[in-house]
Amino acid sequence: MKLSRLFQPRNPLFWLMLILNALSSVLSWMLHTREYPTPVLLLLAGFALGNAVLGLWIAVRLMRDPPPSQQPVA
Repeated sequence: MKLSRLFQPRNPLFWLMLILNALSSVLSWMLHTREYPTPVLLLLAGFALGNAVLGLWIAVRLMRDPPPSQQPVA
């Protein structure tokens, strides 16, 4: 597993990972800066954790995928 495989701007999963991690950060910031009723707090925390886990899973998948072949197409 290589960390350099994580940066794949042509792969849609790369952009989805970035969006999920950014959304998770925004949700986390919202939870720390304001007070919400308990049900809303639990819902936002669940979304933040879900986004973080899904983003991490996509990152591991990107790092484990084999690099595309470098052979020219004839």
